[in-house]
Amino acid sequence: MLVRSSCQTSVQTLYNAGVPLELRIGELARRTGVNPALLRAWERRYGLIEPSRTDGGFRIYSQRDEQRVRAMVGHLAHGIAAAEAARLARAEESIGAEPPEQSLLDALLAFDETAAHAAFDRLLADLGRDAVLRDGVLPTLRAIGDGWARGDVTVAQEHFASGMLRGRLLGLARGWDRGSGRRALLAAPSGERHDLGLIAFGLALREHGWRVTLLGADTPLPTLREAADRLMPAVVVIAALDSGPLKQAAAELAELGAAVPVLLAGGGATRAIAAAAGAGLLPDDPFEAAEMLAASPG
Repeated sequence: MLVRSSCQTSVQTLYNAGVPLELRIGELARRTGVNPALLRAWERRYGLIEPSRTDGGFRIYSQRDEQRVRAMVGHLAHGIAAAEAARLARAEESIGAEPPEQSLLDALLAFDETAAHAAFDRLLADLGRDAVLRDGVLPTLRAIGDGWARGDVTVAQEHFASGMLRGRLLGLARGWDRGSGRRALLAAPSGERHDLGLIAFGLALREHGWRVTLLGADTPLPTLREAADRLMPAVVVIAALDSGPLKQAAAELAELGAAVPVLLAGGGATRAIAAAAGAGLLPDDPFEAAEMLAASPG
C-alpha cells in the first residue's frame, strides 16, 4: 500500500511539474474511461491522438493525447457528431493558448466557427443544458437581431450565426421524440425561413415530458396536415416572425384547426389571425409558452 501510494505521488509530481507523461493505451483508457478499441478507432479515423513508439514498437501516448480524448468525450456528451467533436478537441489546444476567450456573440459576428463552438461548449458546461438556452443562446440571438435592426449586423453574419446555433440546438434535441408523453408537432409555414425560436420552444417543452417532432422552416400546410394525420399529435404549433405567411395560409390553418388543436406563436402571430384560424396563441417567450402548454389538460 505504501509503495503504491508513493508511486502515485511521484506520477502526480511529474504531471504538475510539466514533465511529459508516457502512457500505454491501457493506462490512457483507464484515465479517460474510453476503451482501447475506441481509442484506436479515433486515432485511425480522426487523427485525434498521435502516439510515439518505443524502441520495442509499442505505442506511447502523451498528456496532450489525454487532454484531447477528454475534450472529445465532453463534446460527444453534448450531442456533437464524432468527426466534429474530434476537430474541436484538436482545435481547442490553440484556442486555449490565445486569451482572452471570445464570447459566443463575438465569435459568431467574427465568422469564427471554431471559437463559436468553444464558446457554446463553455456556456453549456457552466450553465447546463436547460439554462444555456435562456441565459446564453436567446440573449445572443436578441443581440444579433437588435444589431441587424440598427444596421450594425449584416445579413451574412445573421445567417452564419443562425446556421451554427441551429446545428448546436438540434444536437441537444436528439431523442426528443422518445418517451410516452404527449406529442407536439412543430413547424413554420411556407415563406417563414426561421425556426430557431421553434427549436428553443421544443427543447423547453421536452423538459416537461413532451415528445417533439420538428418539421422546421418553410413547411407547406398540406405537408403539415399529412404529418398530423399520421402522427396524431396532441397539438400542432406553428410559428412565424412575420404575419404575412400566416395570413396567406389562413384558410388552410382553419382547416387544420378543425382536425387537430393548433397553436400559433412568434412575432407574426396575432390574436386576430389566431381567432380567424380557430387557433390558440402562445406567449413569445419559449419557456413561458412551454410551461403554459405543459400545464394544459391532456
